[in-house]
Amino acid sequence: MSRNYDLYQYKGCNFITSIHHIEKLEEMYHCEMRDSDVVAITYPKSGTVWMQQILNLIYSDGDAAAVQSKSTMEHVPWMEIPPSNFQTRPSPRLCVSHLPQHLVPAGLKKKNGKVIYVMRNPKDVVVSLYHFQNYITVLSTPSSFEDFLEKFLEGKVIFSSWFDHIHDWYTHRDEFNILFISYEELKQDLRTSVQKLCDFLGKKLDDEKLDTVVKQSTFKNMKMNPLANYENVENKNLSGAFLRKGIIGDWKNLFTVAQSEKFDQVFQERMQDIPLKFIWDCK
Repeated sequence: MSRNYDLYQYKGCNFITSIHHIEKLEEMYHCEMRDSDVVAITYPKSGTVWMQQILNLIYSDGDAAAVQSKSTMEHVPWMEIPPSNFQTRPSPRLCVSHLPQHLVPAGLKKKNGKVIYVMRNPKDVVVSLYHFQNYITVLSTPSSFEDFLEKFLEGKVIFSSWFDHIHDWYTHRDEFNILFISYEELKQDLRTSVQKLCDFLGKKLDDEKLDTVVKQSTFKNMKMNPLANYENVENKNLSGAFLRKGIIGDWKNLFTVAQSEKFDQVFQERMQDIPLKFIWDCK
C-alpha cells in the first residue's frame, strides 16, 4: 500500500484515504450476493447519483412520495463506503459503486445479481472530475486543468485509469449478468433509457409510473432536490455544486485544441479493441 497525498493504492486502484477503508473493501469482496441484488457501476462523474435516483424510483414502482422519506444515498447506498449496510439490507438490495471489476464481490462473477455499467465520454468525465476536485474537501485542489489532465491520462486520480476501468469491465463482461448503458443515452432520451433499465431488471411499470420516474430523474429536478443532490457534502467552494451541469460536450469549454488532439490519440491507442461508442457533443 503506497500513499499519495489524499489517495492510497490498494490492489492497483486509487482510493480516498479518509473515505475508503481496506477492511470494508475486503469485506465487500467476500460478501455473499443474491440473485435479486442490483449493482450500478460507474467511473467517477459518470452518472452515479443519477443511477441512485433512477433505481430508487424504479423499485418504488414510480411512487414519488415513497422516495421523499430519506436520501437516495440511504435507499441506494455506496457499496464500498462505510457505514454501508448493504450486507444486512432486505432484498432487493440496490447499491452503486466505482469499483473496478477485480474488486467487486466475487459472487457477481457467478452471475448472482445484476450489474448496470454506466459509461460516459471521458472528455466530459475529466472536466467534471476536475471541477469536482475544486469543490469537494476530501480531495486536493488541482494546480491547473493542464496538470490535472496529465494525471487523468496517467491514471493518477481517484479510482485510477478511466481506460483501465472501462476496458476491464468490458473485456470481463461475460462473467457478469451486465447491461452497458451510456450517460449520453440517458441524457438524450431518458424515457427510453429508463424502459431499457426496467426490461433488464425485470420491472414492469405502466406509462404513468414510467413518466413519474423520468420526471423525478431529470437533472433539473434532481439538482433542486436536497434528498438527491448531495448538497450537504463537505466542500471548499461555495460557488460550486456536487451536481454541476450534467450536459454533453462541456469538455469544449476547457480543452485546448492541442489537449483535445492529444487526448484523442491516447483514446485511439487505449480503446482500439473496445467497440463501445461514445457521444462527444450534443448536436
